[in-house]
Amino acid sequence: MTLGDPRQLTGGYLFHRRLAELAPAHAARLEFVSFAERAFPLALAEARRVIDEIQRRAPDVVVVDSIMAWCLAFDAPNLPMVGMLHQPPGGIDFGPPRSTLQAWLDRLAYRHLRRLLLASESLADDLRRQGLAPERLSVVPPGRDVAMEPGPRPGDLRRGHRASFLCVGNWVERKGILSLLEAFAALEAQAGTLHLVGRTAVEPAYARRVWARLGQPDLFTRVVVHGPVSVGEVAALYTAADVFVLPSLKEPYGTVYGEAMACGLPVVGWRAGNLPYLADHEREGLLIQPGDSSGLTAALRRLADDADLRARLGAAARRRAMQRPTWEQVAEMFFGQLRAAAESG
Repeated sequence: MTLGDPRQLTGGYLFHRRLAELAPAHAARLEFVSFAERAFPLALAEARRVIDEIQRRAPDVVVVDSIMAWCLAFDAPNLPMVGMLHQPPGGIDFGPPRSTLQAWLDRLAYRHLRRLLLASESLADDLRRQGLAPERLSVVPPGRDVAMEPGPRPGDLRRGHRASFLCVGNWVERKGILSLLEAFAALEAQAGTLHLVGRTAVEPAYARRVWARLGQPDLFTRVVVHGPVSVGEVAALYTAADVFVLPSLKEPYGTVYGEAMACGLPVVGWRAGNLPYLADHEREGLLIQPGDSSGLTAALRRLADDADLRARLGAAARRRAMQRPTWEQVAEMFFGQLRAAAESG
């Protein structure tokens, strides 16, 4: 059970689609039922329609994505339900009024769920601090491997510069795209080429600011905007880049960090969200205090100038990523949790 079109190219939607692809190998089938995307909190009025559709399908267990858990605050199907949480109560992209109300609704909805599956240890820590019973929580993270084989190699991403930097993230304010551009602009022109992958129009006002900054002379020829691309193309970009960078303030997991590390890339970002759980400063990447633009510039410069440092951090990143589960192992955990919930009565 999710919100809007399940084919969207963001972490939670990709997570569930990947598990749907793997379901037959685990003697399971994962089907999608969606609430329509309507202005908050109007989707509450859709609960009865969605519940009726679910009950007609008579599933063994219902998986409730955290993006729409609040929609079930006051009504829920009389079926075993499990929450798959990719964000904390209240979400991560909203202002205080909506976040506060949605957090309250989310917690009401959690009462209907037999167990809560969490995308990361950092999210589990947050929920334990908020008083949720530890025995209800289990971590089921995304797989470390990119969800399909790489596409054709994209060629030389450096484009005559010393290093290529890859950022994969939609243009939303919390992802820090503007912060990255400011830090990158402070590098000398030959230091590197920056490649931006992700949806550019999610937050139109923010996107206008990003486009305006990209149009300035100090960035105009040094940044390549790819927009949204297929998972295979993302995989190919990982294999061709020198460094992964995403200065995001709020990543409950940060699938792209884990994928980049598994491809042998050092990671650069703010010391925030789940990144400190995935990588250590000076070991698998360079982690900077949030908002320290000069520190971010210095980190990018070090990696642009020092191929040995890139190689050392990238090798360590790959070793650490290899300790995390593959998508096949994630599917085994996920469907095992669903069977346990269905049988718990």
